[in-house]
Amino acid sequence: MSEVISPRLIAAALTELWSPRVIAEVDDAFVKVAKIQGEFVWRQHDEEDELFFILKGKLRIELESGPVELTEGELFVVPKGVQHSPVAEEECHVLLMERKSTQHTGDVDSELTRTLDEQLRPV
Repeated sequence: MSEVISPRLIAAALTELWSPRVIAEVDDAFVKVAKIQGEFVWRQHDEEDELFFILKGKLRIELESGPVELTEGELFVVPKGVQHSPVAEEECHVLLMERKSTQHTGDVDSELTRTLDEQLRPV
């Protein structure tokens, strides 16, 4: 059975940066929230698109073709195979939607990489 949830409240309750948590499933995709600040690793997802929706704050997504600036209430989809790096100068809360097969840091392994089990932990 479905339940009503608040992505904003869940994201605000997170204590770790760059550690997304799965809050819902839609067919073969996960809906996640994360609290982010600073610069993330450059990476790409060869077979999956990645949706970013800003719940709070501002986010810049660096792309090889140039940066994309997002503010609260805006979304952007990074197409599969595109190198990207999210950057948040100040704390930002983001909702992500991506296939269940999407690796957290894509084709890169880093100290910021989170396993699916870590992302499925309760808040």
